[in-house]
Amino acid sequence: MFKETITTSDGSTTLYLKDRDETYHSRHGAIAEARHVFLKHGLHYWLQHNDQNQLHILEMGFGTGLNCLLTQLEPKREGLLIHYHALEAFPLTLEETALLNYSKVLAIAPEVFSALHQIPWEALTPISVDFAVKKQKMNFEDFDQKNHFNLIYYDAFGARVQPELWTQDRFQAMYDGLTSGGVLVTYAAKGSVRRAMQDVGFEVSRLPGPPGKREMLRGLKA
Repeated sequence: MFKETITTSDGSTTLYLKDRDETYHSRHGAIAEARHVFLKHGLHYWLQHNDQNQLHILEMGFGTGLNCLLTQLEPKREGLLIHYHALEAFPLTLEETALLNYSKVLAIAPEVFSALHQIPWEALTPISVDFAVKKQKMNFEDFDQKNHFNLIYYDAFGARVQPELWTQDRFQAMYDGLTSGGVLVTYAAKGSVRRAMQDVGFEVSRLPGPPGKREMLRGLKA
């Protein structure tokens, strides 16, 4: 798939798939969207409602690694260890990730971002004393882990491009993969997505969306 780099409204870059007319992040702000959807309404929400000393996060769609990077950089509760598990069927090349400007915008050493793309696949790799990452090259349809994750970042391409990833079957797998009290957040807000989440048992909240989007969804597993 041919990709080009575009600059979004908050100055951070994303990749554009010309053949699918789809971007990896919102054109209204790649970093702004990730912080609003996955950190504010996902990570921060979980931390406010739980006091465990370990947090198991699943990201469906590692993509550029932006969500992982921001989660790594976010100040954490003392004593909290995060295991970050990401699935990606079509990993980016190092040449493609080198075109992204997250290190500059976030004022961090480039090695912090590049390390996420250089660590081996299929192995849990410590990034720091409180953050470890496991990346798996896997189709979302093959995921079947049960009752393990506390928080899911559901960041697949939109339903227009990959409708098969927004079905009741996919959300059943997500529901089954969460522990009791687990949380799923996604930028999506379509009625069909909300109904699919509700049909498998999620308690779904419609929340204010990131810049350029009216709403987003968060699901809770009782």
